[in-house]
Amino acid sequence: MSAEILVQPATAARPPAPDDRPPAEDAGRQDAPAPRPGDAYVQSFARGLAVLRSFGADAPAQTLSGAAARSGMTRAGARRILLTLQQLGYVDVEGRLFRLTPKVLELGFAYLGSQPVWRLAQPAMEELVQDLHEPCSAAVLDGDDIVYVLRVPANKIMAISLGVGSRLPAYCTSMGRVLLADLPAPARRERVARMALAARTGRTVTDPAQLLAILDQVRREGHALVHGELEEGLVSLAAPIVNRAGRVVAAINVSAHDQRMPPQEMRARLLPRLLEAAARINTLMRLQD
Repeated sequence: MSAEILVQPATAARPPAPDDRPPAEDAGRQDAPAPRPGDAYVQSFARGLAVLRSFGADAPAQTLSGAAARSGMTRAGARRILLTLQQLGYVDVEGRLFRLTPKVLELGFAYLGSQPVWRLAQPAMEELVQDLHEPCSAAVLDGDDIVYVLRVPANKIMAISLGVGSRLPAYCTSMGRVLLADLPAPARRERVARMALAARTGRTVTDPAQLLAILDQVRREGHALVHGELEEGLVSLAAPIVNRAGRVVAAINVSAHDQRMPPQEMRARLLPRLLEAAARINTLMRLQD
């Protein structure tokens, strides 16, 4: 069983244009206003990233006007950036349509290659999937979302299509709750207070006080179980990945469907193996220079 290790720019979030609504999976995010140009902020570089991020699953190919609108720029500004990206090999053009090229993946590989946790986690996650016959994923916290950085598939059990680079709201996912629970209490309260806690299903916790209480429990117990809050019938268990400084830098999870494995059975059968795999990764993390 081999892990997926490609960043998928098509699923990456983009900063919404002023007249855009954020994508559904990013509805809980609240991006900070862009800094003013200065010594610590290069506006042209930021605009180039905005154009790159304007491509996605819902816009794999764009006209100049489309890219300008989705990145909140003028046509002239977007044109200069797209032509620059084309010369650098990150964008290709077919008639009036611009598309990303595979070279964009270099940007994702640079991140994955700089983080030893993924190299250390992959063997343990593959072994876990072989033992449990359930999919295993790893994610990090980015704003109010989790971002998938490693995924070892088993059977397809989710209607939501997930791959490396996919984003989901942190508040209603097991890995998100593990990562949120590690925040200092004041930061945790502030983060939850500004989240848009939308109901993904009838089970989704949308009350801030209730969510904070759950996060306190997750912090005490060292794992999170989420049942049917992201998708009906989906049960997910997550455990933290901790670096040498004792900081939670990622989370891993296993998932199943409640018709095949009810939550209590999943906790009894899968949690010990999940915690064992997480402990193995954490030990390797502590041995890193």
